[in-house]
Amino acid sequence: MTVTWEERGWERLATGVGRCRLPGWDCTAGLVLGADTALMVDAGSSLGEGARLRSAAEELAGGRVTHLALTHTHFDHVFGAAAFAGAAVYAAVGAEAVLAGERDALRHDAVHHGLPAADAEEAALALVPPRHLVSGERTLDLGGGRQVLLANVGPGHTAHDLVVLVPGEREVVFCGDLVEESGEPQAGPDAVPSRWPAALDRLLALGGEDALYVPGHGAVVDAAFVRRQRDALAARFGVS
Repeated sequence: MTVTWEERGWERLATGVGRCRLPGWDCTAGLVLGADTALMVDAGSSLGEGARLRSAAEELAGGRVTHLALTHTHFDHVFGAAAFAGAAVYAAVGAEAVLAGERDALRHDAVHHGLPAADAEEAALALVPPRHLVSGERTLDLGGGRQVLLANVGPGHTAHDLVVLVPGEREVVFCGDLVEESGEPQAGPDAVPSRWPAALDRLLALGGEDALYVPGHGAVVDAAFVRRQRDALAARFGVS
């Protein structure tokens, strides 16, 4: 029996494309279906959450998750990654160094934000750096006429921001935390504020005026929202 996006509590964005908003930090996880393939966008905040995401995704796909794209290296987006064993993992160049060398910092940040210490320790120890690194743009062919574009448009929210663009009748753009709807964009110590507006300019140029933009946190938005957030960030950080 075919399971619908709605039955799994996911939001359908286009044919074969959807996302869910995870509890706790209202973090987005996306799913793009191809022919006998499935691409997850981000992995949740713990191994348990990652396992639940994988189970739901594979039920929707009718098969295994074959690809995983990590939009950036914050714990709420990557700590579930080890639950996707066997998937080809993609990230922006430089993310691999963070995930290999800064596990203690990620674990500490996760606990600081409320993840149980045992869950944070388990996830940090299980982290495996991504093997497929994107320095500019990379097209993935998922079969069945489905292609997606991975674009390294940062730095901005972090030094290593990756977005996922899914062409279609209306393009869907998974933005990671370059765009946030449910609160003001967060600029932590690893942000590059002087480059963030330019990253959003590149994002808008790739997605266009009619795309659906999926923030890392919050409701789906349009190009006008992204542009307003870009201008607010420029004013906030004193850049053009």
